[in-house]
Amino acid sequence: MAYKVGDKVVYPHHGAGKVIKKEKRDVLGRKMEYLTIQILHNDMTVMVPVDNADKAGLRKVIAPKEVEEVIAVLRQDETKMPKNWNRRFKYNREKIKTGDIFELAEVVRNLSIRESEKGLSTGEKQMYGRAKKILASELMYARGLEEEEADKFLDGVLKEMSAVGAGAPRKMDDGP
Repeated sequence: MAYKVGDKVVYPHHGAGKVIKKEKRDVLGRKMEYLTIQILHNDMTVMVPVDNADKAGLRKVIAPKEVEEVIAVLRQDETKMPKNWNRRFKYNREKIKTGDIFELAEVVRNLSIRESEKGLSTGEKQMYGRAKKILASELMYARGLEEEEADKFLDGVLKEMSAVGAGAPRKMDDGP
């Protein structure tokens, strides 16, 4: 996929950002084209070789109409998860690595539910915070919000979801 300066993109491990520069650089005697991406939510700049952008999972931010689909995923019931926190952590990490916003939303939803019902391990708390930040960063660009507004929007959806599910116990299963 061709990217240009100003494009809003998602780098799976760091979140959504904006292409601020596209330039050729000499690396080990070979000219290569790079994208410089500013990741707003963690004040980071990432350089990605254009030739490896797809392999790295780089993609454009979802369209505003897809935000409702993401919210629908956040409102679904919890996915069956392994009881063992170590397996659960690995399972969620693999979903985040895909770079797919719907997989990310599923991780955020599942960890949100687990946090409110049973609590999270230290590693899962960190993963939950990072996954929420990555998801909020993409929602920020997709909905044209400021960073703080996107965080509040996501927190509001998650609170609404936990309030709806508060009356019905959810079943934790020994899935994958």
